[in-house]
Amino acid sequence: MKKILVVLITLLLAAASVTAEGKSDAKGSESRSGVTTLKFMGWEASPLETESVKNGLAVFEQQNPGIKVEYTPVAGDYVAKLLTMMAGDSAPDVFFIAADQYRAFQKRNVLLDITDHMNQELNIDEFIPLVQEKMLIGDRVYGISSCNVSPVMFYNKDLFDAAGLSYPPSDPDKAWTWDEFVDVAKKLTITDGNRTTQFGATGFEVAWGWVFPPMVMSNGGSVLSDDYSKVTLNSSQSKEVFNAIRDLRFKHHVAPDVAFVEQSGMSAAQMLQTGRVAMMVDGSWALQQLATMDFPIGIGVLPIFDKPATVGQAHLHAAWAKTKHPEEAWKLIKFLSSEDYQLSNIRAGLWLPNRKELYKEENLSKWINPDVYPEDFGNIVKYFTSYGKLWPGVVANREAYDIINEEKDRFYAGDTSVDEMMANIDKRTANL
Repeated sequence: MKKILVVLITLLLAAASVTAEGKSDAKGSESRSGVTTLKFMGWEASPLETESVKNGLAVFEQQNPGIKVEYTPVAGDYVAKLLTMMAGDSAPDVFFIAADQYRAFQKRNVLLDITDHMNQELNIDEFIPLVQEKMLIGDRVYGISSCNVSPVMFYNKDLFDAAGLSYPPSDPDKAWTWDEFVDVAKKLTITDGNRTTQFGATGFEVAWGWVFPPMVMSNGGSVLSDDYSKVTLNSSQSKEVFNAIRDLRFKHHVAPDVAFVEQSGMSAAQMLQTGRVAMMVDGSWALQQLATMDFPIGIGVLPIFDKPATVGQAHLHAAWAKTKHPEEAWKLIKFLSSEDYQLSNIRAGLWLPNRKELYKEENLSKWINPDVYPEDFGNIVKYFTSYGKLWPGVVANREAYDIINEEKDRFYAGDTSVDEMMANIDKRTANL
């Protein structure tokens, strides 16, 4: 009997030992096989994007058999969830960080400083200028840009063909002037009695302050001072731009109001597809959806006041300052900026490249997928490298930019004059 007990105890101790060796640590990140599990979190922008992320992570795991990545896409208030997890010491090792939240998070000292890794393994000069400016905080780097996205003008080729009009230019050096654009928008606006059945354009009044900055820059104005410390929107150049945008709806009647869009029950993309609007300003990412909608899409540059201008931004990938696996986290962040990860999303029309190399003529075929991109897209690439500036919302005081958007929306709704809007912005942002 004693021998049986000894054998049983020995077996139980052996089993316990194996179980203990196989368990993860408190964070669930180490197994006895030596595989490190990284927690990775992003937002659920769309099922297509989430699928693309997961496909990319599968490639990373193949290239790094010692690292497993658990990806969690989040719907809802992503920033609040991430901050709550950080406060509870349970944040993911690596995560998406919105470009306009990047500097605010860095001030909280919650982002891992990856400057040394960047200097040793990457060269920041590999990135296009606006992406470099986005990543650099002083001379330090805390996140690597995922890609670039910029506002462009999409259009329905069928509507232009039916009206016998030339397509909007895709070459920024041949961009329409604002007056030329308005003239075309008028010709593409169709009314039936008091009802407009087809509008010339939509998207210039977009709520979150994405489109007015390049238009202001095009006219020689600015949104922020060079050191980003002061709002400099109050100028004759800016006023001309804001009045011109509002005139699309109230004077020229070529753009729909919010009520029309809401009552239509359609997204802007669907309105473009169905011929309710002829031209639509949106982020370049919209191409991924538009390419699946089975109608002839064209893409052009924004009209200009004096010179071509656009802006760019996109989320970054960063690591938690308290991650227990900084080396593995760096490997993942580095991969997420690589061609191996980016190209599938770029070829799908969701992203634009963030590296100079991919904008070279000999490399365009790597990502300009003819099944997605309009045939003349090669003409537009210099728009993002030669004329693209960092979207001011990335570096602006968050509260100040919110104030700009509030006052802008009131102006576009017809509730204030342009002078009142500028005065309110100056007053409300003076002490920020």
